[in-house]
Amino acid sequence: MAEEQDGASKQSVEFDPDNLNRSLLSIPLIEKIKQAGEGSIDIIIDANLDYPGGRQAAREQIKRYIKEKIRRPEALSELKNRYSQQYVFAKLSGDEIVALAQVDLALHSEASPAKGPAPRRAIYKIWLDHPIKARTNKSVSTVKADAARTAFGTLGSDIIWAVLDTGVDGQHPHFKTHATLDLEKPLQHLDFTALDESRQPKERPSALVDVAGHGTHVAGIIAGEFIAGRQNPVVAADPPVAAAKAIIMEMRKFEENGDKTTYKVRNETGAMGGMAPRAKILSLKVLDDDGEGKASNIIAALEYIQELNSHGRRLLVHGVNLSVGYGFEPAWFACGQSPVCVEVNRTVASGVVVVAAAGNTGYGYNQPMSAGPRAAGLDITINDPGNAEDAITVGSTHRDMPHVYGISYFSSKGPTGDGRLKPDLVAPGERILSCSSGDKLGALATEEKASDGSTVVLSQYVEDSGTSMAAPHVSGVIAAFLSARREFIGQPLKVKSIFMKTATDLGRERYFQGSGLVDLMRAIQSV
Repeated sequence: MAEEQDGASKQSVEFDPDNLNRSLLSIPLIEKIKQAGEGSIDIIIDANLDYPGGRQAAREQIKRYIKEKIRRPEALSELKNRYSQQYVFAKLSGDEIVALAQVDLALHSEASPAKGPAPRRAIYKIWLDHPIKARTNKSVSTVKADAARTAFGTLGSDIIWAVLDTGVDGQHPHFKTHATLDLEKPLQHLDFTALDESRQPKERPSALVDVAGHGTHVAGIIAGEFIAGRQNPVVAADPPVAAAKAIIMEMRKFEENGDKTTYKVRNETGAMGGMAPRAKILSLKVLDDDGEGKASNIIAALEYIQELNSHGRRLLVHGVNLSVGYGFEPAWFACGQSPVCVEVNRTVASGVVVVAAAGNTGYGYNQPMSAGPRAAGLDITINDPGNAEDAITVGSTHRDMPHVYGISYFSSKGPTGDGRLKPDLVAPGERILSCSSGDKLGALATEEKASDGSTVVLSQYVEDSGTSMAAPHVSGVIAAFLSARREFIGQPLKVKSIFMKTATDLGRERYFQGSGLVDLMRAIQSV
């Protein structure tokens, strides 16, 4: 069936009733098994909560299946399994996955599809461990963070925000001024992408190394600060790091003919700062040096945060930024109920604010009736984990002229596949200047010689665009808010409500802008 509009059509997908039938294997996993042949597949095994002895007993039973029945103990991802209380993470072939499901069903044949999993079945569902990717200073005024800082001192002091991304460059001068990455025990920067399963995932230097550059850019929007021309404090490091003396920025100029020119700007008197410059950043690396990872990395990191916070009894981490994710198809499963979305909601229920990028899939192609594909904006394109109901899902707008230019063409649009309003807010996400590291350094020099021959270390910044840049604006704004209105720490749904009620209406369709542009000044004045 096709609907005509302006001489074009949107081709609908035929409804398949089997998509609604209960299955032990998720639809994306079944499709992956068909494609993979004899190759291995990363999976997330969801434990049955009704299993005798509870979910921990179910998890142990699933591990025994893999070790004794499938005879693949090495397939278990022990590193991530240590942090999960709900799931078992493994890597098996398609035949082994089917055999695992058959073993569980055979041992407990009384399972009834009509009533859900039988009480003695250890496995509730087996999911594909989706590959995830990154969703890639004038904007501080756009969200009124500068005005709130002057009026209310919203600097982010004593607030800790976790960044689940490609890591954060621990040597960048931007994070030295306020010791942004210096954390007290038990807080530890962790790398959930590490391949070495033989050792405890204690604090790893790789969590503070960012080859891809995405996590550093995101973290710099949230927190940290650099003031050129001032002797910025430098935290002890091995090897020692010299104090940076200047800002160097990589900018882009677009000509009328469409050509793009990249040029450098050196500034010895300017300043660069995050939305909450004195907030602390906890780096949890879930994407590797190529900017890729697995959904299970996010789940394990979120469960680690809940553990740090004693599951809501003592908050050490106040917020999470997720500028990562994967595209979601409504036919796969109930929207917002995937393992990563469920874990986001659990994290929010434990008292932590979770901010997620909406995604950059809001632009694609329609199929005209009599011609080839035509580019167009697409709705129902919110990515996971942005589909999680309790997450604050953020779309993108222009960095300093949001009323004129509206919502970024690439920003994923709502509603969700089950009809909920998303995104929740929008924030600047176009050509945002922030910390540069790794692959994003480009041609930027890290140091140069002064006229007297001494070495001048530079603080490097680069422009980037995407809802990945919009989400940390909201994370930083909320960190700033909580530093001044501490009574709302541990009340993430209340915080979400405050910011949605005080957002600035940009006059755009609600599934484009959500409640509107985040406004720190109005939010803090409302309470």
